[in-house]
Amino acid sequence: MIFNDLQNRFAKRRQYKRLVAEIDTLTPRDLTDIRADRSELLYRAYQQVYG
Repeated sequence: MIFNDLQNRFAKRRQYKRLVAEIDTLTPRDLTDIRADRSELLYRAYQQVYG
């Protein structure tokens, strides 16, 4: 049970880090083109992974 919990936490962390890395690759122009704010995207990524 503890092992499954740890596995789940590591999986969520990996997913979050992947999303953050993808967001970090966006240039200011990319963000303008999609009318997005980097901090808002990071917040939504966190919400998607951790609820």
